[in-house]
Amino acid sequence: MELIKEVAVVSGKGGTGKTSLSGALATLLQNRVIADCDVDAANLHLILNPEEILETKEFTGGKKAVINPDSCIKCGTCREVCRYGAISEKFVIDPFQCEGCGACYFLCPAEAIAFSSRLAGHCYISRIGENGRFVFAELLPAEENSGKLVAMVRNEARAEAEKAGNRLILIDGPPGIGCTVISSLTGTHLVVIVTEPTPSGIHDLKRVVELAEHFQIKTALVVNKSDINPQYVQEMKLYCDLRGLIYLGEIPYEPKITEAQKQAKTILDYDPHCEASRSIQRIFAKLQSILEEIWTATK
Repeated sequence: MELIKEVAVVSGKGGTGKTSLSGALATLLQNRVIADCDVDAANLHLILNPEEILETKEFTGGKKAVINPDSCIKCGTCREVCRYGAISEKFVIDPFQCEGCGACYFLCPAEAIAFSSRLAGHCYISRIGENGRFVFAELLPAEENSGKLVAMVRNEARAEAEKAGNRLILIDGPPGIGCTVISSLTGTHLVVIVTEPTPSGIHDLKRVVELAEHFQIKTALVVNKSDINPQYVQEMKLYCDLRGLIYLGEIPYEPKITEAQKQAKTILDYDPHCEASRSIQRIFAKLQSILEEIWTATK
């Protein structure tokens, strides 16, 4: 089987339309597995509506401390060394305040503290369409190690792609440039950045581009709500030329996208003939051409 390719759709901040574009592309692409790697706020499943959860896997994150009241001698050592104020006067550890540093565990003279991994989230493998697969995850409140959960989602997506003989994985990545974004980008073959024509949009675009360039990943740009400020669209085009980025296209501001979201649909399903849908179709055609070039280059 030919090498599986991965395309990640990301943005410098939330609210740029990244997930809306990912959902629309997911309906157009064939022979693919979809992965929602925005594990802190997964919402792609709300518009793709997976028909069935085929498998649920537990994710264990960082360790948390728990005091055994039967063994505790109430010496106060744990409260003295805890820098996060997580231990009450009754020697009960608040799991939401515990940062998992382990200081209390290592210094407790009575060895009354357990320090073990806890359930931090779930990864779901679901069926979408007739034979498609969609992998997403949810991190439990106040839990960390979301970068590791992203890696778990990607690994499960690869496993599903290998089983089904799919040659493409479409990743809806998280916003920003933090550890979850790094975990979503590394090893991918193409990064599609979604931005808006605003001063903050240009600033955030440059940050994500620098991150993608660090990992030497081919990068493309989509400008959403392009008609709200054409001047900044031109500035972004010049920036693409300067940095050697692929300019995939523009999507005009479309109020119907919000209406589509309210009905848990992609804009292509809600109104395939509106200007935004036609723009996404053109972006998809360019993306397909780029993907074919990538496949051809690696054969």
